Amino acid sequence: MLTTDFVPGAPNWLDLGAPDVDAAVTFYSTVFDWSFQSAGPEGGGYGFFLLDGRTVAAVGPLMDEGARPSWTVYFHTADADATRAQVERAGGTVRTAPMDVFTAGRMAQFTDPAGADFAVWQPGDVTGLESVMAANTLCWTELYSTDAAAAKDFYRSVFSWTYQDMPMDAGLTYTIVSSLGGGVGGDSSQGGIMQLPQENLEAGSGSEWHPYFGVADCDATFEAATRGGAQTLIPPNDVPGVGRIAMVLDPAGAAFAIIKGDPEMT
Repeated sequence: MLTTDFVPGAPNWLDLGAPDVDAAVTFYSTVFDWSFQSAGPEGGGYGFFLLDGRTVAAVGPLMDEGARPSWTVYFHTADADATRAQVERAGGTVRTAPMDVFTAGRMAQFTDPAGADFAVWQPGDVTGLESVMAANTLCWTELYSTDAAAAKDFYRSVFSWTYQDMPMDAGLTYTIVSSLGGGVGGDSSQGGIMQLPQENLEAGSGSEWHPYFGVADCDATFEAATRGGAQTLIPPNDVPGVGRIAMVLDPAGAAFAIIKGDPEMT
């Protein structure tokens, strides 16, 4: 499971690129009861989502021309420059070269060979998110890929991830992702990788990472999101042994999922 005792390759930051930060703050504050704290005048509109005074995500304006609203998952690295070299060796591309964020840390943004964007965070003064695995916080990360096999090879090379394949209906496979040394109580799982079905590929779907937020009531949170302007991707449904999940596009078009876990979130 996710933890704030971050190890290399584990999710340690999450931010939203939004065309209208104020609108995003209004939406997510209503859905998850988050508050917002600006990073200040030097932050360029960037700021932090807080829950009970702890950072659970961040949000900032879209910076690149043609960029679309989306959540970006960051993975821990002890050396962003070394990770960049490994990404390039493994066939990925660099979107943002490693750069210092004041004294907070060092970040870089990449795209995997199948087209999914992700990022890394090398901690400085800011180690990462301050709360995960509680209600209304990050509890899982998931990659839908146009080429799951290639994606697995890539991330294994970059982060030394280990995998466990779980067969699903219709001949599909869900791959559980773990980082070496991650998790608590022997559970090092942090996310999943899934091949996009053929019908999704034919419809033009691309590779994407999505965050899952744990919630106390999936249906109530889904209703709050759709009432606030979110579009339904997957309505609330029960997944045996996993929980009750739903996935939406926020009003600007960024995808995220919610889950009432089985067992319940802490």
